[in-house]
Amino acid sequence: MIRIGLTGGIAAGKSVASTRFAELGAVVIDHDVLAREVVEPGTVGLDRVVEAFGPEVLIEDGSLDRPALGHIVFGDRARLDLLSSIIHPEVARMSAEREAAVATADANAVVVHDIPLLVETGQQETFHVVVVVDAPADLRIRRLVEKRGLDLPEARRRVASQATDEARLAAADVVLPGAGDVSQLRAAVDALWRRLQDEVEAEVPVP
Repeated sequence: MIRIGLTGGIAAGKSVASTRFAELGAVVIDHDVLAREVVEPGTVGLDRVVEAFGPEVLIEDGSLDRPALGHIVFGDRARLDLLSSIIHPEVARMSAEREAAVATADANAVVVHDIPLLVETGQQETFHVVVVVDAPADLRIRRLVEKRGLDLPEARRRVASQATDEARLAAADVVLPGAGDVSQLRAAVDALWRRLQDEVEAEVPVP
């Protein structure tokens, strides 16, 4: 089984790469999805978030008010670290369970862990290949404003709360282009997929 760690700064294009990996046959474990699941109503994760940040992070139906929580933690490193200490262990547990199930079903599977904060959480040494989708910070800020509707200060806070581009690139085994159009990024994923398949068939260790 090949284990790929896929990451990239917010709005770099990581979701495009993740979707293409899945289309090519990889099993994608999306840690953003897991992060939402561990704070669903009735979970220990949500109870701990409310205990740490107060009932104002809930909406009327008892579910997590993500914009409210984001406003609290982004731009405040201590509070962001506190949130991470609650969420990340639960996400790690769930991702390990999902991967174990995949390994049982297919020992030769390619598993892509889609992890926005891979570098921030120090997971780069745990994968056969670390793939980074790269796009400049100023472009990502513009995408957050134009495509996701964030105001400029909030977009800058979101980008600044993550690892630097330099730190992500230093952790990368493979860098995919996120600054161009979607077809360019998808083609780069295709090329990487062919390379991985060739190396497996030739029994050459993946870097």
